[in-house]
Amino acid sequence: MTANPYASHLGDRNAQEVVAATPAELDRLFTQLGAGRAEQAPAPGKWSPRQIVCHLADCEVVFAYRLRQALAEPHHVIQPFDQDLWAAHYSAYTAADALQAFRATRRWNLALIHTLRPEHSAKKLTHPERGEMTVHTIVETMAGHDLNHLKQLAALAARGVSA
Repeated sequence: MTANPYASHLGDRNAQEVVAATPAELDRLFTQLGAGRAEQAPAPGKWSPRQIVCHLADCEVVFAYRLRQALAEPHHVIQPFDQDLWAAHYSAYTAADALQAFRATRRWNLALIHTLRPEHSAKKLTHPERGEMTVHTIVETMAGHDLNHLKQLAALAARGVSA
């Protein structure tokens, strides 16, 4: 498996620019979707837009921890998590709360990312399932992950009807 399973979504785009633009794009898509459609899953067993943004908020917390641990420790080993087990609690959150949590944590992460010098970005760490990577790979993964879920949300918003 590649160190960044979302690399194809990122392509040659600048990861920091994507990460910085995501909160505004999420706001735009949720405005387009409206409150009622935020609860509509596209198919049985698939996440609704609200659940997707809950997942993004959870992942932002994970990325925050991973970045900080990687920078603080020599050759940090990432702790993977099971997104489906975390999703079991998404009924507790509204889309608005998830968006707010995502935006706040993303601002916090961007403040850190903007301070990274080349030696910080090149610092190595290990993901047990994906192998060795760098702090920069985490930022690229954040961006590709964002683009993956933004594409899903955009497709749902474009349908204009129950998905």
